Amino acid sequence: MSEKFILAGYKIIENSQDADICVINTCSVTNISDRKSRQMIRKEKEKNPHAIIIVTGCYAQVAKEHIQQMPEVDIVLGNNEKKYIVSYVEEFIRLRNKKIEVEDAFSHREFSDFGIITYTEKTRAAIKIQDGCDRFCSYCIIPYARGRVRSRKPESILKEVEAVAQKGIKEVVITGIHIASYGKDFNKEYVITIKKASKNSDEYRLIDLLEEINKIKGIERIRLGSLEPPIITDEFIARLSKLEKICHHFHLSLQSGNNDTLKRMNRRYTTEEFEKVVKKLRNTYQDIILTTDIIVGFPGETENEFSKTYEFLKKIKFYKMHIFPYSIRKGTKAAEMPNQINGEEKEKRSKKLIELSNQNELEYNKSYIGKTVEVLIEEDSKGHTANYILVKAQGTQNMENKIVKVKITEAKEGILVGNII
Repeated sequence: MSEKFILAGYKIIENSQDADICVINTCSVTNISDRKSRQMIRKEKEKNPHAIIIVTGCYAQVAKEHIQQMPEVDIVLGNNEKKYIVSYVEEFIRLRNKKIEVEDAFSHREFSDFGIITYTEKTRAAIKIQDGCDRFCSYCIIPYARGRVRSRKPESILKEVEAVAQKGIKEVVITGIHIASYGKDFNKEYVITIKKASKNSDEYRLIDLLEEINKIKGIERIRLGSLEPPIITDEFIARLSKLEKICHHFHLSLQSGNNDTLKRMNRRYTTEEFEKVVKKLRNTYQDIILTTDIIVGFPGETENEFSKTYEFLKKIKFYKMHIFPYSIRKGTKAAEMPNQINGEEKEKRSKKLIELSNQNELEYNKSYIGKTVEVLIEEDSKGHTANYILVKAQGTQNMENKIVKVKITEAKEGILVGNII
């Protein structure tokens, strides 16, 4: 959206108090996200009463009626309408009528392609390859906010990655709502036209796309967004392991370490299947780092179920875990389930898992003392290794967007410290 405004002659400024237009891109993954979105809308209008306030994103998509009633808001846009944001703003400026443009998320049949986007971070570019989700986990509102799976055409993705490489950016992050579903919506006729590399002539999936991105000169790191375990097949790992630019950091979304809880969540795997995937990855990549998401206090999660989750997480030993207390989302199946867990219990369970996560991270970081790692310097002499450990590199001057070798001398919770060699 920033790029659309820039191309139309607008200027992006840091201080929203001085802005003529304020775009609030909302989230709706939890009730807290909804509340923060509403707070942000009111806060920005208070700071700048004369600004045009545009609200878009997932909260705008699922709660347009509520946002429509907010006097602070001038324009409400759904996720599919974001790419026309400049046109809607200029129409509002001309007519000064409140504008509501939010299509039903399930009416979206094709990926909403913004085209080649070059407005990005200096050292890393996020490349969105798909939108939507067909999984319908019982706790999640996202399919209703984003609609069905819609994959971006590979030729569009590759052009954007090439443009990013030409700017000198070395790392791309492959993102989407559910990237494991990439390509499942392509029809056979289209697949035939894009000269796919897969042995299966009926499909063009995520691994095919990654093989093409890996060939692009200038890109040195390819980082993957969140994956679900079922995509990690023997064939997927065999092909992925041949791609030298793939970062050895995998975020595998687990959500619970107990099969009964997973079943109520409508997650389509078991802990046994998840563990097999972890073993395959660790056998393939010796320096691998695994991170995950965990929901605590899901409806019906007994003390025994939580204990099983805790023991499973101790066994898997993730580098880092993102812990979320279950949040009721109106319109989802889980919101109607019996045996909702009280907030105090959710907080207690969250704290226990956060302590385990911090312990794992520090222990793993300490294992790097004395080792030499390659770090892509981002800013303030800090950067990440290919397996996504944050490093403070002492002795860096004007090294931004360069990959340097650093010998680790100290390990702290959340960061390694070392000297450039």
